[in-house]
Amino acid sequence: MAIEQSTQSNSLVDVLETVLDKGVVIAGDIRVGLADVELLTIKIRLIVASVDKAKEIGMDWWENDPYLSSKAAEQDTKALEQENEELQKRIERLEKNMQSNRL
Repeated sequence: MAIEQSTQSNSLVDVLETVLDKGVVIAGDIRVGLADVELLTIKIRLIVASVDKAKEIGMDWWENDPYLSSKAAEQDTKALEQENEELQKRIERLEKNMQSNRL
């Protein structure tokens, strides 16, 4: 009884490994027009790469997105808290000025 090994899955794994290691960029534009008047343009850019490769080429937007990163959400929260404190102090100063102007 002979055991057959599929080479297709190995080659698929090799292709996937190469794609993630090197990265693949797919770019395209969709333009909709009527009577030589452009009504809509959609630019599509797709990059398939490993996280390490994406960071290497400077694509790390997920690290700064508060919906995807707890660190970014924490920084966003701290910034909002600081802004809120500054606004509260400003309101207090304005209220004091209004009270002193009434007297």
